[in-house]
Amino acid sequence: QVQLVESGGGLVQAGGSLRLSCATSGRTFSAMGWFRQAPGKGREFVAAIRRLEGSTYHTNSVKGRFTVSRHDVKNTLYLQMNRLKPEDTAVYYCAACTNSYYSPDAYYIRESYNSWGQGTQVTVSS
Repeated sequence: QVQLVESGGGLVQAGGSLRLSCATSGRTFSAMGWFRQAPGKGREFVAAIRRLEGSTYHTNSVKGRFTVSRHDVKNTLYLQMNRLKPEDTAVYYCAACTNSYYSPDAYYIRESYNSWGQGTQVTVSS
């Protein structure tokens, strides 16, 4: 069973920073990503990184503020979040994808991922 364990969430003031981490079991994935779910809303894509090329993808609302990265030796995925806004408040989920897709568009889709972490709460106060 693949395990993904997130950490690093918390309460921060608007304009502040947090770094989320996702430790994996070491299984090889084609891509890993971050999604978030705010109260009363659906789970939305935040960012992803492909394993072989290292290509990264970020949703428009976080571009220039959030950066996804990975540390292959530590088998850890990161999400550096800067200039946080109250609208970034959500539960953040780490996800892993074992299938390979030609189109990068696939990595923006929740259904492309087949392993999920338990989530970590991020709260941004105004």
